[in-house]
Amino acid sequence: MAKKPKHTDNFNITVTTLAGLEEALAEELRALDMEYIKVGNRAVTCSGNLRQLYEANLWCRTAIRILKPFRTFKARDEKNLYEQVQKIDWSEYLDLDQTFAISAAISHSTFEHSLYVAQLTKDAIVDQFRKNTGRRPSVDLVHADIRFNLHMHENLVTLSLDSSGDSLHRRGYRLQTNVAPLNEVLAAGIISLTNWDRKSPFIDPMCGSGTLLIEAAMMAQNIAPGLYRRDPYGFEKWKDYDAKLFEMIWKTAEAKASFEPKAIIQGYDIDPDYAEAARTNIENAGLENVIRVEEADFFKTEALPEPGVVVMNPPYNERILSDDINLLYKNIGDTLKNSYQGYDAFVLTGNLEAAKNVGLKTSRRTPLFNGPIDCRLLKYELYQGSRRSEGEE
Repeated sequence: MAKKPKHTDNFNITVTTLAGLEEALAEELRALDMEYIKVGNRAVTCSGNLRQLYEANLWCRTAIRILKPFRTFKARDEKNLYEQVQKIDWSEYLDLDQTFAISAAISHSTFEHSLYVAQLTKDAIVDQFRKNTGRRPSVDLVHADIRFNLHMHENLVTLSLDSSGDSLHRRGYRLQTNVAPLNEVLAAGIISLTNWDRKSPFIDPMCGSGTLLIEAAMMAQNIAPGLYRRDPYGFEKWKDYDAKLFEMIWKTAEAKASFEPKAIIQGYDIDPDYAEAARTNIENAGLENVIRVEEADFFKTEALPEPGVVVMNPPYNERILSDDINLLYKNIGDTLKNSYQGYDAFVLTGNLEAAKNVGLKTSRRTPLFNGPIDCRLLKYELYQGSRRSEGEE
């Protein structure tokens, strides 16, 4: 019988994120005092204890899933994979009356199909239970009690427990979305990449359903994103779950949250339905005293006297079509140049041809993905008396 680990014992942790947000995630893990932080591709590995694992689920704004690896082995072929999985005592992680699910990700391997690998692993687990008890646990792909993650690189397999359960980007505050809503993790990552100080004005002039505004407000007000979550975390069904420890972490997070405005957070949208959707989500997040949303045309707005950051996700002509995409981006450039001097502006776009019409020089271009769309986060430093540099983007 394996010795039950103490809650202060450190173990390896893998945290997944979106491409381009790895450094932002590493910063968040440093803030939680994780050790041995190593940045990878769409993931960051580190070492921490049970308390830090719970805290990471509650506090990490750029994390999608937080995994606890428990077994690594090489698998030459299907038969070998099945045998290796059978060597694990699955009753240490899973009870007969619990449901489970397995997600698999494969790269550079002789195994080609992740679904097949997940199925084979599931068969090995189920067969072990059936042999030992005459019964088997059920699979539930949607609301599994215990979620396992299988990662295979070349032929090296890592099996992990998924501590998050439902993806962490599903915060729970968003009731209304527009046609092309921004993923909450991507929104939080974009704000991190702006290096906004969380005190100066934050403006989203094309705010849609308000995701960037809400994520910015949660940062300024020190509100843990996990406080909005409706579904239980994966770790709450683990055998070593410490309810008292998690309650203490939750109450600490509640105590740290402030609802007295710390910064001016302003949104505009020309579409009354979007402005209304944003207000609904903002109210649902309890942030109506912190965020202001106006139904307004960005091209007719004036910046606040105190400079800050302006962040926007204009149409790319992908999911939302604009009548004249080139003119739209030209107007964005003109408005930034004429009305937002002293600000740092950030434009997320999946249409780099159209973005050339902004006509301002970029000081940074960060590759990101908005769903499947290859995007760039373009930074424009709008100095007082900003000089237009024709043809540059």
